[in-house]
Amino acid sequence: MAVFAGQNRDQLRRMYLDTWKKYTNRVPLEPLEAQVAAVIAEHPEYVPWLEAGDEAVAAEFTPEGGELNPFLHMGLHLAIREQVATNRPAGITAIHQTLSNRMGDTHAAEHAMLEPLAETLWEAQRSGRVPNEMAYLEKLRAL
Repeated sequence: MAVFAGQNRDQLRRMYLDTWKKYTNRVPLEPLEAQVAAVIAEHPEYVPWLEAGDEAVAAEFTPEGGELNPFLHMGLHLAIREQVATNRPAGITAIHQTLSNRMGDTHAAEHAMLEPLAETLWEAQRSGRVPNEMAYLEKLRAL
């Protein structure tokens, strides 16, 4: 999401914490904050992290430790929602709709789509190239 460009990890994490605090205090949210709050609300298991303050900002989540990074997880949800809303890459909206219909819920469809997105982003980062949209769509179609 272009809005996140230029922010470092701590700034991004603090944005999640600040958004949740605004949401729970019923302070009006900006459009992006409303999207973030919606994702958080669908993941109540992450609320304790968001309420941990500096501990959450500084936390290290390592795959070797078997820890799921809640910020990465929620960020991937936001990325998928933006992809679906803009149909970029072309065809992703139809794939999402098909998965949502088959799974009976859009959130479940997003969860299925998270791993292919994360894998595609990791492969792009590792190779120093832009993400391969065609390979990504093929992974999604295989779900």
